[in-house]
Amino acid sequence: MGSVQLDKITKAYTQAVCAVEDISFRIDSGQLVVLLGPSGCGKTTLLRMIAGLERPDTGRILIDGREVQDLDPRDRDIAMVFQNYALYPHMSVAENMGFGLKLRGMPRSQTQRRVREAASTLGLGDLLERRPAALSGGQRQRVALGRALVREPKVFLLDEPLSNLDAPLRASMRMEIARLQRALGVTMIYVTHDQIEAMTLGQRIVVMNEGRVQQIDTPMQVYERPANLFVATALGSPGINLLQGRLDRQGPTLQLDEGLSLPLAGLDAGHGALASFVDREVVVGLRPEALALHRDMPQAAALPAQLEVIERVGNEAFLHLCMGARHLVARVPPQDLPEPGTQVHIACRPYSMHVFDPASGLRIDTNA
Repeated sequence: MGSVQLDKITKAYTQAVCAVEDISFRIDSGQLVVLLGPSGCGKTTLLRMIAGLERPDTGRILIDGREVQDLDPRDRDIAMVFQNYALYPHMSVAENMGFGLKLRGMPRSQTQRRVREAASTLGLGDLLERRPAALSGGQRQRVALGRALVREPKVFLLDEPLSNLDAPLRASMRMEIARLQRALGVTMIYVTHDQIEAMTLGQRIVVMNEGRVQQIDTPMQVYERPANLFVATALGSPGINLLQGRLDRQGPTLQLDEGLSLPLAGLDAGHGALASFVDREVVVGLRPEALALHRDMPQAAALPAQLEVIERVGNEAFLHLCMGARHLVARVPPQDLPEPGTQVHIACRPYSMHVFDPASGLRIDTNA
């Protein structure tokens, strides 16, 4: 398998539209890296440039140390799986999987061997004579994966391959791709706007927005230490709660309007980067699991809130709360909950806060 290195890649379609701007990072051989971001952030453009379907305006693309930005796609030793299965309807599964090898002039016996091996790996051994119309969505996606797999490329590129599947099939195919990647040790670059896919599949996540990389790290590090407000809101379901107010050194506390104060337990506003924000506006981020009913955390300071809606989802419940004009969501155990419409008190778990500069959006280091 091959490593991939991007060195100062930029792609602009017009002077006003820069799809990808000055992107540099490295993907080690055998890694599964996810490019995550909203539509229009540049992730698919970046994938297409790695594939050779588009050329960068500036910068270098290296696969296993060899510059490929000026090579045709067929000379890059990559395989791509698209959002659309792109299967030939008049061909069988075996013919679809082996068609690319046939075009390359590979001997028939070798092509058949590779198709059988890939079909066995993907659970398609009994379906090789069927045509795409006789397959389910998940089976068609496995055929598309198999067509890439038989190529035995250095790098696999997957562009939102599960977006056409329903929720149960997406979940099963996520596990199939993760199992396949681990078993074969292949290098994969996976594009998605789905945070669940990013968190469950990626060994590293590249979070993108407006053509730029916002953060590169492991899924849990991105979740637990987001580099900025965009990254904080990109991961997490339900999303992170954001409260903006003035930082008071005493406590310290976050002074909200309507006379409310949020104790920032465990933070030190007297030292480090946080000290320069005393008496200034900051944004505090609280994941839903950082909030609890005060009865469950009686030792913590509490804030009054109105319980609007309860979403019970089996082993947990989401409390939708109003605190003045602010909407908050808490993730709590589903048993013995207050009735919607009642006044409750919400506590915050110590050491569970993210603090951001509202002007730049960047994370403020809260370590003394």
